[in-house]
Amino acid sequence: MPTVLATAAPNVQSLSSAGQDEWFERKFADSMARLQAAKTPALSILVTKGTLDWAYPPFIIGLTAAAMGWEVTMFFTFYGLALLKKDLKLAISPLGNPAMPMKMPFGPQWFQHIEWNMPNLLMAGIPGFESVATHLMQQTLKNRGVAPITALRDACVEEGVRLIACQMTVDLFGWQKDEFMPGVTEWAGAASYLASAKEANVTLFV
Repeated sequence: MPTVLATAAPNVQSLSSAGQDEWFERKFADSMARLQAAKTPALSILVTKGTLDWAYPPFIIGLTAAAMGWEVTMFFTFYGLALLKKDLKLAISPLGNPAMPMKMPFGPQWFQHIEWNMPNLLMAGIPGFESVATHLMQQTLKNRGVAPITALRDACVEEGVRLIACQMTVDLFGWQKDEFMPGVTEWAGAASYLASAKEANVTLFV
């Protein structure tokens, strides 16, 4: 008769004390690994900035994670809270932003590929330069087929992303709740963000 080399469920009582401890530890580790593998990944994003260039990263990352089946929470505070307003007035400033390339969204290709280095003194001294930079960036985004922030924001709502507005910021800036989009999930404080961040697999500060 062939010898049985292993069994799926050994007689634990027949093992030594050390063997029982090892067997239970292994079973516990296996169970925890299965639970972890079955858990839905969670992402928590703290959104603090409300300019046009800083608005894209949190919405793109949050929407991508939601589309992958992740649980996503975005907490909007201070200037980032303006991204949840019905009437978006997003602007961009190259002043003090040396990493920002200034390219023209019009003209021949060789002209559009030129990166214009604008001195801070020039940008600060020309009235309306920020409005020009904002218009150029908006046109560049449109030319490249990048979705507007309102579309990304609506898509996040459709994908079930939790959009939490900081109540303290609302009170601080004297804003009214009817100024904000209806997709706001809740109005809460820092404790609510910390609760979601504590359980998240990934936490981002933007």
